[in-house]
This record gives sequence, structure tokens and C-alpha cells, in this order.
Amino acid sequence: MENNKVGGGCLSNFYQRGKPYIAMISLQFGYAGMNVITKVSLNGGMSHYVLVVYRHAFATLAIAPFALLLERKLRPKMTFMMFLQIFILGLLGPVIDQNFYYAGLKFTSPTFSCAMSNMLPAMTFVMAVLCRMEKVHIKKLRCQAKVIGTIVTVAGAMLMTLYKGHVINLVWANTNNTSNVSQSNETSDKDWLKGSILLIGATFAWASFFILQAITMRKYTAPLSLTALVCFMGTLQSIAVTLVMEHKPSAWAIGFDMNLLAAVYAGIVSSSLAYYVQGLVMEKRGPVFVTAFSPLMMIIVAIMGSFILAEKIYLGGVLGAVLIVAGLYSVLWGKYKEYQEKEIEGPLKGVVTNDIEMQTSEVVIGVPMQQPTILAKEVPIA
Repeated sequence: MENNKVGGGCLSNFYQRGKPYIAMISLQFGYAGMNVITKVSLNGGMSHYVLVVYRHAFATLAIAPFALLLERKLRPKMTFMMFLQIFILGLLGPVIDQNFYYAGLKFTSPTFSCAMSNMLPAMTFVMAVLCRMEKVHIKKLRCQAKVIGTIVTVAGAMLMTLYKGHVINLVWANTNNTSNVSQSNETSDKDWLKGSILLIGATFAWASFFILQAITMRKYTAPLSLTALVCFMGTLQSIAVTLVMEHKPSAWAIGFDMNLLAAVYAGIVSSSLAYYVQGLVMEKRGPVFVTAFSPLMMIIVAIMGSFILAEKIYLGGVLGAVLIVAGLYSVLWGKYKEYQEKEIEGPLKGVVTNDIEMQTSEVVIGVPMQQPTILAKEVPIA
């Protein structure tokens, strides 16, 4: 019986430790599907401004009922500063990030867009340091790993932007070529640099969104409601932007086709679920950890894109992606070591606190004050 309890306890402990990893890996599969479906929709002529509006309208409809039912007693009072933060979150994520990202995706390819998005952890780390959410002790190896990883990640992104190289032919991609795909690839070749700049801007806005979301969640402790409000605010702001940018009423037309699938899938999976899950994980591990899993999305999209879209993969993209992944996991390794240190320091602080309480109680009972250091010798020092 005792062995069964020990085994069950170990399994439960392993599951608890693994939940953040499972959640973030699952999200990368969701994001990968969104990239491929959205690329097909944009190639079909759908406006990315309209797509952003429909995406967040569906996201709001999906998450709002759960927020109203499950958090009706948990929602904190709305203040002007809280409203302003939610307004900026809607502007950074749904409006700036996604419009820039979709435009960059249209000019480049799903794999390239995902690879450029791998700058996200590096940007988030720099912003977290500037906002004092991350501490850098440059003499420690884990901090050196995070700094070097950030530099290598940026270098990889610059390589992908400035150098393409020759096309790498994949066996299965050659069998899937179509005239439409070839034409879209030629168009993206001409606007590669423009698309790269848009993707860098999108990544910067997305990193800013993560930082502000982490700050907002400290006071607004109802994650479902926060997600619903951000999606709703993003919908209103996106409508305003689309009315300015799109003057043709026909641009709003949508039927039971790939455009509807792209809007519903992106809204439910990549907005409502993603914002909520990322917020929960961020509370425990911080924004840098949440953004450190994007290389997995790049690998999934590269495989899906080469099969479904007969996507071209260039040497510069491969070399840049290798640098980005290497730098990224250097940052992730540094974060893992930092988390281990915090786990070790936590119990030690508890031991010190308990010993101080024991000393205080012994003094009250009658232990002479001349012996305050006896128990201190038993406290392990890291």
C-alpha cells in the first residue's frame, strides 16, 4: 500500500510539474494549424483586416459565457487605469500584432513567419529586464546563458531577413507543386524584406502584450474575464481600423468556406484559449517561459507547409532558424536553472523561518537568551 501511495504521489508530482510544458506544447500545435489555414485564406484574397475582426468576434463569443458564469464573484472592480491597460492590450495584441503578422505572412511564408516569431522570447526577456521583472546577475552562468541566447536569437533573425540563399528542394514538396502556389511564392519573393519588417514589428507588439498582460494580471485576478475583455476590445478597435483601411463592402463577405474556418479556428484556438492558457502559465513561470516554446511551432509549420502549400525553404532561412533555436534554448536553459534555484531557496527560507519561530517559543518557555545561535547551526546554508 505504501509503495502504491509513493508511486501515485510521484506520478501526481510529475504531472503537476509537467502541466506548464504540456500546455505550452499543445498551444504550439494550435498556432501551427492557424498559420497554415490562415495562409490559405489570405492567398484566396481575404483581407487580413477583416480576418482580425472576425477572429476576435468569434473569440469573444467563445470565452465570454464562461467568464460570466465562472467568475461572476471573482471579477475585481473596474478602474480607469485597469480599463486603460485592457485598452492597450487590445491594441497591442489583436490590432497591431495580428495585422502586422498577417500582412507579413502574406508577403512571406508560414515557416518564415514562425521562424521570425522566434525572436519573441529574446524581445520579451529584454523588456522584462527593463521592467525589472527579470534580474540579471551577469556573473552567474544562467544569466550569461540568457544574455548570449538573446544575442544569438537576434542575429539569427537578422540573417533570415537579409540573406535568402538558394532554395532547398524537398522530395515531398516537389510532388505537390501547383501553379497557384508557385505564383504566390513568386509574389512573396519580391516582398520578402517588407514582410520581414512587418513580422519584426508584430513580434515587438506581441512581446509588449505579454509584459503588460503579466502586469495587469497582478491586479485583475479573473483570467477568463480579462481574456474576454481583451478580445472584445480588440474586436471594436479592429472594426475601426478596418473601416479606415477597407472601403469595399465586399471585403466583409464571408461564407461557409476557408475564410470562415480561418476566422473561427484562429478566434477560438489562437485567441480565446491561447490568451487564457498563457495567462495561467505566466502567473507561475513568467512571460519569458511562456514565449520559449515557439521553435516547436516553426518545425510543425515547416512540415505542414511543405506538404500542404509546397512551400519553398531557403538556405538563409534554415541557417537563421538554427541560430534562433540555439539562442532560444540557451534562454530557456537559463530560465530552467533560475526556476530550480527558486525551488531550492523556497524550502530553505521555510526552514529558517520555522527555526526562528522555534527559538522564539523556546525563549518564551524559558530557554536562556544566551544561546540564540544553537539552532542556527542546524540550518543548511546554500
